[in-house]
Amino acid sequence: MTAPSASAPTPKGTGTLVDSGAARHSRILGVGAYRPARVVMNSEIVDKIDSSDEWIRERSGIISRHFAADDESVIDMAEAASRQALEHAGIAPEQIGFVLVATVTHPYQTPAAAPELASRLGSTAPALDISAACAGYCYGVAMASDMVKGGSADYVLVVGVEKLSDFTDPYDRGSAFIFGDGAGACVVGPSDTPGIGPTVWGSDGTQRDAITQKQAWTDVRESWQTAQADKNVWPAIGMAGQTVFRWAVWGMAPVAQQAIDKAGIKADDLDAFIPHQANIRIIDAMVKQLKLPADIPVARDIVTTANTSAASIPIATTRMLAEKEIPSGGLALQIGFGAGLVYAAQVVVLP
Repeated sequence: MTAPSASAPTPKGTGTLVDSGAARHSRILGVGAYRPARVVMNSEIVDKIDSSDEWIRERSGIISRHFAADDESVIDMAEAASRQALEHAGIAPEQIGFVLVATVTHPYQTPAAAPELASRLGSTAPALDISAACAGYCYGVAMASDMVKGGSADYVLVVGVEKLSDFTDPYDRGSAFIFGDGAGACVVGPSDTPGIGPTVWGSDGTQRDAITQKQAWTDVRESWQTAQADKNVWPAIGMAGQTVFRWAVWGMAPVAQQAIDKAGIKADDLDAFIPHQANIRIIDAMVKQLKLPADIPVARDIVTTANTSAASIPIATTRMLAEKEIPSGGLALQIGFGAGLVYAAQVVVLP
């Protein structure tokens, strides 16, 4: 991505992240993103779910999404975003000390996507996948920050990537229109000053059924031959929309506020709010509950990318920086939340 020029907005500079007392600090040094070439409009979705473009827009804000090609894998997309993030950070692949890939759509139980991604980049760094759904990227940033501050790695590559089109039931009225494909990445490295605030994160496993794969792989094993003729047997991802909506609207704004407080700043100090792109109504409700000033840019990439789960925050961040909507060096509040149910939020200094 292109670095912001003189015409880009300047950071407010009114807030400084709290000093945790760590031996050294961490920050995001570069970001990158990849959107597949194929754009899928609502008109391609509606017939199978007996819906309309107007209904989808009203319920979610989504107008279009990107779908990966049949032969385009999670690792292909992750590689494209990673190379862009490394270039933006000015870091060579051999400098990577750890690779974290947040995804729930890598189609192999094992091996993980991360080691193969590292290999493609020319790295033999330790690598693992994070299964934290839509909060996966923020989980990865938190883990990478701790690695850098603790000295176990100098530079950590964090990737959020999903090919949700492979795991979406096109006949499910509640979820068929929601998901899209894509990848986003960042490089976390050392900093002279605090660049990643304390993470507020957690889980609520009692609500595991709110967003879940409909069948376990072991359930599919015995019936896979007959399952090919039954569109309902493939273990697609399903969602209890109203349950998730209520949890996100009323539960996540307090988490975001805690992240602001723990960072030692105020909402007025923010230069950007980059929430997970789950639903435009959830985003707008969070903005209202947090009482964010009108001048703070808010990511609403949901309109053209839909919900890309772990990839949504870095995709939005990369676009907003490239389009000079937000300033390099400014403070951004990011929050991810999803299946598990899991969540994570932190304030970061933009690269």
